[in-house]
Amino acid sequence: MTRQTFKSSRVRSVKPRSAGGALGGILGAIAMSAIAGVLVTAAVTPVVAFSGTAANTAVDIFNKLPDHLDPGQLAEPSTLYATGSDGVNYELATFYDQDRETVAWDSISQFVKDAAVAEEDPRFYTHGGVDVLATSRALLQNAAGQNLSGASTITMQYVRNVLIQEAYAIPDKEKRDAAYKDAMRQDMDRKLKEMKLAISIEKQFSKDDILLGYLNIALYGRQIYGIESAAQYYYGKSAQDVTLAEAASLVAIVNNPSLYQLDVEENIPANKERRDKILASMLSHGKITQAQYDEAVATEIATNITPRVAGCNVAEANFGLGHFCDYVLRYIKQDPNFGETATEREFNFSRGGYKIYTTIDLDMQAAGLQATHENVPALMEGIDVGSASVSTQVGTGRVLAMVQNKPFNNAEDFLASNPEYTTVNYNTDEEYGGSSGFQVGSTFKPITLAEWIRTGHSVRDIVNVNGRSVQENSFSASCLVDGVYGYGSFTFSNDNDGTKGNQPVLTAIAQSVNGGLVSMQQKMDLCGTFETAQNLGIHRASDQPVWTQEEADLGYVSQDLVGQIKVPTLHQESRDLSMVPSNVYGGIDEIAPITMAAAYGAFAGDGTVCTPVPIDAIVDSDDDPVPFTKSECTQGIAPEVAAGVAYALNYTVNNGLARHAQSWSGVPHLAKTGTTDDVVDNWTVGSSTTVSTATWVGNAGPVQRADGSWGRVSTMGFGGLMTADQSIWPAIMNVADNKYGGTAFPEPSESSLRVTTVKVPDLKGLSFEDASKQLEQLGFTVSDGGEIDSSVAQGMVASTDPAAGTDAQLGTGVTVYRSNGQAATIPDGLVGSSGNDAKSTLNSAGFSNVDFVCEAGGKDNPKKDKVTAVSPASGTEARTSSQVTLTLKCDD
Repeated sequence: MTRQTFKSSRVRSVKPRSAGGALGGILGAIAMSAIAGVLVTAAVTPVVAFSGTAANTAVDIFNKLPDHLDPGQLAEPSTLYATGSDGVNYELATFYDQDRETVAWDSISQFVKDAAVAEEDPRFYTHGGVDVLATSRALLQNAAGQNLSGASTITMQYVRNVLIQEAYAIPDKEKRDAAYKDAMRQDMDRKLKEMKLAISIEKQFSKDDILLGYLNIALYGRQIYGIESAAQYYYGKSAQDVTLAEAASLVAIVNNPSLYQLDVEENIPANKERRDKILASMLSHGKITQAQYDEAVATEIATNITPRVAGCNVAEANFGLGHFCDYVLRYIKQDPNFGETATEREFNFSRGGYKIYTTIDLDMQAAGLQATHENVPALMEGIDVGSASVSTQVGTGRVLAMVQNKPFNNAEDFLASNPEYTTVNYNTDEEYGGSSGFQVGSTFKPITLAEWIRTGHSVRDIVNVNGRSVQENSFSASCLVDGVYGYGSFTFSNDNDGTKGNQPVLTAIAQSVNGGLVSMQQKMDLCGTFETAQNLGIHRASDQPVWTQEEADLGYVSQDLVGQIKVPTLHQESRDLSMVPSNVYGGIDEIAPITMAAAYGAFAGDGTVCTPVPIDAIVDSDDDPVPFTKSECTQGIAPEVAAGVAYALNYTVNNGLARHAQSWSGVPHLAKTGTTDDVVDNWTVGSSTTVSTATWVGNAGPVQRADGSWGRVSTMGFGGLMTADQSIWPAIMNVADNKYGGTAFPEPSESSLRVTTVKVPDLKGLSFEDASKQLEQLGFTVSDGGEIDSSVAQGMVASTDPAAGTDAQLGTGVTVYRSNGQAATIPDGLVGSSGNDAKSTLNSAGFSNVDFVCEAGGKDNPKKDKVTAVSPASGTEARTSSQVTLTLKCDD
């Protein structure tokens, strides 16, 4: 994975020798002439002679030097691409330590090749890597106190550049600096090693390949490496298309980039002088004609500086993809495939020469940007306004769109004067963009619903949806010490006061009624709900807060809790969700939009949840595949559970609070809205069977209020912010529907849709508490109907509504009536007896107020007239003080 790199300018310096040393060198050279033939064969005569070493020892030293050099892969820019609907790969951004584009032989002008050879190494095509004549001359000049020049052939210069590149391929800075210093040494030992390696290179490669390697590896100033990048930078054209004069100017730079680079105006005269010298060399060696020479030297240097701008700011300017670009970089720098440490991964990427083909859909991105800009400005007075939308492909995790209201820029000086820009990516976790996420509100409710269906319940079960106070120990939590959440109580309310009483779960979800979710959770295990959330990949965007030493010192907590997570979590890990009852309906944890999009993709995709991935493929400069971390898809919930949730959320789109999520083209959607306390955050999260999208609009961060305090303020009162998500989400999904389509969601299982009925038991005579327990154990909810007239002992259950023996739907409310003890049962056998006998029987039963009426008028004679009817009827209960009427068959 290591790539070679080189960032510094080539600056050569040689210390002058003393006169004594020079004389000794000359005499040594003469002494060595006797074995010149041997050393010429090795092509190192001048160096060994200059060293004054005995001939046999010198040859032995030379033979022991390393003779293998692998030029390896040169450092090149890495580029991000996005594929348009036209199939074209558009360049998003490029990154490099060395701006180099390695090109083939035929992609370089012959003028460039001839200029390099004529000036740097005229005998290049005839020597074996070391020019003995040039080296001898240079050594004698050096012995006389002059600069060591002209000794390095193109092959030797290539060797030195390779050694420099090898040095800069070392991730560790200290080792890299040491290797670079060693590569830049100008002593005899270094020269000898360069010569040996040059000879080795000549045996491995053709002359044209060596010259090509030299032109591709050389530094041309700043971070410009290689002839192609140099031609593009200085002249805005390919190395294949440069003129003779331009070719000579480019070759001139290599000798001393800081002195001859053409983007410094003061360098132009010096470059022209050296350019003309190179042109003269080309003329003298027959590479150009006199006419070509005359025309070229008469040409003024005219540059067209065209820098290759690096970084994600380019992606932002061209496509509004700065934050996505930054996400891709961070994704790679988190990937162990690119190195064991973060430093090593970043180092390898900067040198890589990778072509990174991203997953982004430019059409969806454009639609999201337009809708976001139309509904949420980058800046608003009084609120740190933010908006983020992200789409992932169901079943693959591919990130198709990533949009936010504040554009990307990472230049500190620019950010200081342009507050509408930010480096923070609101869509991702902290390590992928700097955001700590946002409370998700009611968009967490479908997770609780998933656990409800998983544990065998139906979306048509009836639950109490009212706001109320509940005891914490009514929530089972098997993973906690006592098996319950706690022993206090908490009170909650509903935003939607129009939905009350006992309602189906389907209504509780569609109308987002908190009380319904609390009732559901009271029938489940709290640990199970959060394990389901975890299985769906839902986690905090940043670490949970922990108790600090300062808080312990202030007496808030005991010393043993310092460093521990403040609220219960499933496994007490930093990214776990807060395992508290209010989270099952209100989503108090800060979660990234991309996490929510991926989780909802599981509801639409048979329960399969896929980790988000922004990359389709990576290839190196040879177009060979480069491994990277791909999406990991797992079965988050069972397919039948996903189908049940999809059914409820599709119902929410068609009949509930998410009607704005209906498809413009008829593609089925599922969705859920979410709003946090004081309308600080607003969400729409939903999916088709192909694309899932999460949109958040709210506070990106706290602002200072009028009273001087800091906090995140409500979006109410700031134009249409609190409903902006309802415009952005459909705009993105409309494009997704047209491009990716979508089918009907799978049919839910019978169990998740069943209507369960239970027979109401006969509770007459029981205490209210015992009756309530029986009813609740059967799945009913209980309400107290107060006292009624009854013969049952006072305070005991007199009756219920629905009545005992009635089949009622599971979860239905049952009203329990208690006896006031002031009633009795009208006796049987009264009809047919005489009026007086019937009255006596009633009196004995406690009824003292008895009246007679004749059946057809006339005068009653209770002694002999028979009773034909009783009101209230026999067998019914009535207050003993109430009147009982006996109807008699009277004689006329």
